Amino acid sequence: MTSTASSTDIRQGRAPQDQRPGWQQRLRRFGYTAGPRGDLRDRLVPPYAEPGSRLWASLGVPPTLAERVNRWSGWGGPLLVTLMAGLLRFWDLGSPKKVIFDETYYAKDAWALVHRGFEVNWNKNANDLIVQTNGHIAVPTDASYVVHPPVGKYVIGLGELVFGFDPFGWRFMTALLGTLSVLLLCRIGRRMFRSTFLGCLAGALMAVDGLHFVMSRTSLLDGVLMFFVLAAFGCLIVDRDRARERLAAALPVDADGRLRPDAQVADTLRLGWRPWRWGAGVLLGLAIGTKWNGLYILAAFCLMAVLWDVGARKVAGARHPYLAALKYDTGLAFLSMVPVAIAVYLLSWLGWILSPTDGSGGYFRNWAATDGKGGHWTFLPDWVRSLWHYEHEVYKFHVGLSTPHTYQSNPWSWLVLGRPVSYFYESPSPGVDGCPAAAGQKCAREVLAIGTPLLWWTACLAILYILWRWAFRRDWRAGAIACGIAAGYLPWFMYQQRTIFLFYAVVFVPFLCLAVAMLVGALVGRPGSSDTRRLIGASGAGVLVLLIAWNFIYFWPLYTGTAIPIDDWRSRMWIDTWV
Repeated sequence: MTSTASSTDIRQGRAPQDQRPGWQQRLRRFGYTAGPRGDLRDRLVPPYAEPGSRLWASLGVPPTLAERVNRWSGWGGPLLVTLMAGLLRFWDLGSPKKVIFDETYYAKDAWALVHRGFEVNWNKNANDLIVQTNGHIAVPTDASYVVHPPVGKYVIGLGELVFGFDPFGWRFMTALLGTLSVLLLCRIGRRMFRSTFLGCLAGALMAVDGLHFVMSRTSLLDGVLMFFVLAAFGCLIVDRDRARERLAAALPVDADGRLRPDAQVADTLRLGWRPWRWGAGVLLGLAIGTKWNGLYILAAFCLMAVLWDVGARKVAGARHPYLAALKYDTGLAFLSMVPVAIAVYLLSWLGWILSPTDGSGGYFRNWAATDGKGGHWTFLPDWVRSLWHYEHEVYKFHVGLSTPHTYQSNPWSWLVLGRPVSYFYESPSPGVDGCPAAAGQKCAREVLAIGTPLLWWTACLAILYILWRWAFRRDWRAGAIACGIAAGYLPWFMYQQRTIFLFYAVVFVPFLCLAVAMLVGALVGRPGSSDTRRLIGASGAGVLVLLIAWNFIYFWPLYTGTAIPIDDWRSRMWIDTWV
């Protein structure tokens, strides 16, 4: 797994060692190897790896068929992994047939949004009535104060409109997005690593991650947020490739047909409007419209995209890559992402904005005409001032939320799964609700939001590996993965006194899986390594992946609410804080 991009420049007539400043020379003892590598075209637009003919020959596959398999594997492999993920997530999706954990908020808010345009107050016994009547219950009209934007609830409501106001209906869209996110990750990983195998591996790891699995089968907002964030990341990855292809097409070619760096081109080339970056802006707007922590991800991804432009111009031969990126890339990057995201966010409030202002509309919709009269901002439309007041009140709620909760956890413990969240628990008697009649004692039936332990504990090592790879090998892929993890994880350390939960971590689960896939690729070894090295590496990597898959199967009853004897349940409580 060699680096597919380098931030070092190429100048004719200079030896590679002469291009490195002293600090780079000193870092070589730690494995720093950044420097000119291979053909410039391959550094700008690396080719995809293909299985060697020896592999196909050893499997007895004819050359014609092998070529056809290679051609279709880029989509065929990811689709097979996605099919597996979909079967797992949609199997018995309506169980438990109850309103579990925070579905009590989002399932009902979603139903109200698609019918009223704003959230409403429900009766205390609404959950039982909804389950008993299969959702045939009148929607109240009294507006409710809610603290999350509407996009994620509209997504959940779409499934309810199609399949009904019942557990299957309100979980359908999260299951669908969870399944599609596996496909996205396979394709993103393939594009990043230039390897169909590693891309499919990343997707398969996420398919068997317990936290991603549980969040895909529960109508909470964080799974929706994860999907939009991953899709935006994918758009930026495609945009990166497209921009570098334009740079490569504009650079001169020498007499031997080799691409040569050119300072004039690299310092002055305009890369255009870049539609994939605009797509990322739309998706990040939907992310912010689902939960506000999408704002941190927007900021991190904008910075990452600009640094990618700097790196591309530097590789192409720019003398002043930062100045060139600032002049030709940063403005459009900001325009295509930040204003677009804000516009999408405001548009997501359209149902609330169009609701009546006579007190029968959305919560605080009439604030500007009542309590908000006067002041210095009366020239603004009433809906703008009312929405601003609403958002300010929500902000005060979020930063001040410190009510103790049984399953709250500190972000320091998330990566090691210190305190998972129990969404649902029952103790059925033998012969009831799937508890074996021969159990001899009550069973445990639980839906526990916890990642697959071996996957997450391996990810802790993988994070160290990508940080090393980014710092000392200047590997952009490791930096991108680290950015995704940091954007979804580090902001929570600013709110350690706030009531927060492990399941918030689902937003950076895709990046953990990419990190593990990259680590597995390193274990397998470079394509040019000896057969013995590759065999040992592949065997070790295969054992690791199989253990992760076994771990998911072992915890399957805790992910799905399957009744198991209480002793079997206790055997799965590996850490005291999981109870």
